[in-house]
Amino acid sequence: MRLSPAGLHFAGRTLPCTIGRGGLSDAKREGDGATPRGLHRIVGCLYRPDRVPAPAPWALPILPGMLWSDAPKDAAYNQLVRAPYGPSHEKLRRADPLYDIVLLTDWNWPEAVPGAGSAIFLHQQRRPGYPTEGCLAFRRDHIRWIAERAVPGTRLLV
Repeated sequence: MRLSPAGLHFAGRTLPCTIGRGGLSDAKREGDGATPRGLHRIVGCLYRPDRVPAPAPWALPILPGMLWSDAPKDAAYNQLVRAPYGPSHEKLRRADPLYDIVLLTDWNWPEAVPGAGSAIFLHQQRRPGYPTEGCLAFRRDHIRWIAERAVPGTRLLV
């Protein structure tokens, strides 16, 4: 996978993609809304089993209570955690469809540097052109297409 101004190039296709509201960054920080430049790898796939079928055999279901820590001072920073969880976090099981299919990258993971930015996901877009908090966002059919073809270790060049 390679991101360019034209979109994400992957498996012979170019798919429109939205990046973070902070643009691209070589110095990603928690909360800056930027998409980090660099070579990343796909390390996981999550999906909402009550809404969509598994996009890949290795995908894990997003169950009630699954959260992602974005609390830089917590030991579980930039990790999957379960409710109840007091520090700052993001719910993975959302009311909207943004995280119906999520590809996880290895940005600042598995050994997170506090404040260097949490989770960079590939997920569904809110609407065309609407920026993310740093993730890469796609049309619903495109994120499914990507998730059906990506495997753990797939490289993502931003």
